Amino acid sequence: MIHMYLTTEIKKQIVTEHGKSEFDSGSTDAQVALFTYRINHLTSHLKANHKDLVTQRSLVRLVGKRRKLLNYLKNKDIERYRTLLKKLGIRK
Repeated sequence: MIHMYLTTEIKKQIVTEHGKSEFDSGSTDAQVALFTYRINHLTSHLKANHKDLVTQRSLVRLVGKRRKLLNYLKNKDIERYRTLLKKLGIRK
């Protein structure tokens, strides 16, 4: 059996914490938070399996997507951007 690391409960918790409501999974903040969770998971996987190139490629793509969303947020609302970086512990 495959172990899912991003269960619906975890996703709902992240979206509730960072979105406007528990159903607001489309907001930029919620998307960045979900990407960050997935990036952290893939990073820990790659530490144990450093030759897994498919996961490495997925990680690079996710980081790029998150970067684009963060750039959008920075141009749209700089205060929300700074708050989100601090809350998620993303260095910039």
